Amino acid sequence: MSLSTDTTEISVFIQEDCLRHRFIRSKDVSNIVERPERLRAVNIGISAAISRLESVSSGFDSSNEPVIPTESKSDIDLTDDLTAALDKLKLASSSYPTPLPLNLVKSSAKVELLNNPAVKFVHGDIDGDMYLENLIKWSKESRDRIAQDGTEIPSPLSQGDLIVCPESIDAIQGALGASCEAVDAVLGGVGSNSLTSRSKRAFAAVRPPGHHCGEDTPSGFCFVNNVAVAAAHAHLKHGINRVVILDIDLHHGNGTQSIVWQINEESYRNTIEASNGSQAAKIGPQIFYGSLHDVLSYPCEDGKAELVQAASVSIHGPHGQYIENIHLQTYQSEEEFWERLYNQRYSKLLKKAESFIEETGGPSSDVLVFVSAGFDASEHEHQSMQRHQRRVPTSFYYRFTRDACKFADRVAQGRIISVLEGGYSDRALISGVMAHLIGLASEKEDAIDEEWWNTQNLAALESTTKKRRGGRPSHTKLPAPWLQRTLEVLATIDSSPPPTKPVIPPSSMSLRGRQKRASSGNDSTGSIVKDLASKSLKAESKSNNEDLQKASITEIIGDTSDSLLSDVSEKSNGQVQGKKLPRVILKLSPKPESES
Repeated sequence: MSLSTDTTEISVFIQEDCLRHRFIRSKDVSNIVERPERLRAVNIGISAAISRLESVSSGFDSSNEPVIPTESKSDIDLTDDLTAALDKLKLASSSYPTPLPLNLVKSSAKVELLNNPAVKFVHGDIDGDMYLENLIKWSKESRDRIAQDGTEIPSPLSQGDLIVCPESIDAIQGALGASCEAVDAVLGGVGSNSLTSRSKRAFAAVRPPGHHCGEDTPSGFCFVNNVAVAAAHAHLKHGINRVVILDIDLHHGNGTQSIVWQINEESYRNTIEASNGSQAAKIGPQIFYGSLHDVLSYPCEDGKAELVQAASVSIHGPHGQYIENIHLQTYQSEEEFWERLYNQRYSKLLKKAESFIEETGGPSSDVLVFVSAGFDASEHEHQSMQRHQRRVPTSFYYRFTRDACKFADRVAQGRIISVLEGGYSDRALISGVMAHLIGLASEKEDAIDEEWWNTQNLAALESTTKKRRGGRPSHTKLPAPWLQRTLEVLATIDSSPPPTKPVIPPSSMSLRGRQKRASSGNDSTGSIVKDLASKSLKAESKSNNEDLQKASITEIIGDTSDSLLSDVSEKSNGQVQGKKLPRVILKLSPKPESES
């Protein structure tokens, strides 16, 4: 049994600024899947991985006391017994090295969008390109734009999967910062904590994701390309000239592939010019991009030819391009998955990557491996994401990661960095991250029990870590030792997402200043609004919430669900005085007749 027991062998980077990116167009977030709460599920997976790895690490002494950042302990209120246990833990810096099999780093690094060479390398000539300036503007003006237009994202960009708020730039720059800090830790030990200096492998738990974003084309929840910028940072700062990117998200990373194609094209052209005696520009990196994905899902779901073709490319060498795309398939049993699909089909991704290394100079210190770690292909992902049933067993994330680490050992001196992409159900993220980190930390199959992430254990983990009102976990007695240890670690790293204060798109006039309408025998809208406002204000007087006490009737009515709102035109003397007013219709009330 062989495990990475060196506490700085694997570093995990978490970034609290990534919680700040959220949906604020309305209070109805029922259809929002790329949400801050994703990171709590990720943190549970991290904590469970640490607990399980400690249990099989022969060098671990359970009496050792982990080091916890001060700001985290107060966020979790546990049962009396567990609180007493946590009280014994010492508070110190933002990294927790000694007893843990993974080095946890709370990153505070940020990459400035407008003056960073790696961002400029990937997302165009910033001095002449307006995309990033526009992105910052959208974020800063988001509340005003929502109040004015009902949306913060300008047409023709997707209004459904692209969202920003005033804090989104903090999250985007923090995601890039943590990703680049992971590169520094693996390549040079330069980061927020010197204890990361011996890390060979790293995982950056960041959001929003990035692999759908091209040079200046945000899409699919993605505004900048985290992995591509991190790869550019590795090239520009650390001399990495060959990069392998392995994308295992359910969805094709069309943005990453587009960026890789452009970089390879320029490097190839400069190489040819240099071979002909021309004093060409500096030759850039060569990049292999390999993706395992469902070609029936986004961005290919509509069957657009250019997107389906891009998601099906296989080219190795001509024009300096190294791209491999493999499509996920359905299966009837796990035996079929491992024998027919994984061994015979999916593992070709690593074989093609190894051929790229051999054809471009062989293993060397100038090689670095990245994993775009999406977990939405999981067997536990929401059905809405898995409409085409391309689910993989959770153990895929352990075994593929283990095999990718062996590949990195052969070609890149063991150096591999994974960056979070998709994964939207809590169970998909918890189980996938847990299996992925254990794959990063383990080098032998017999060190791991794949039953750790079976359905029974996942249900127990979810039940134990579920919060009650007030932030308390829902269990009433001390859980099993591995679950107790998971809670202890989770208490050190988890921060609840900040409260969201949505902006409700206004009507043409405030209801508080609205003139009384002429009564109509068949018009119940005015009386219903007045009744609802009266009831809301009565309930408000009983509340201790000072914000509600200051709220206008417009804000109170804005809290009702979208199903109770409809558009109505305010008419007076035959003239339309307002564009749209929210009309509240109770379910037991007949729909008002339109006015003449």
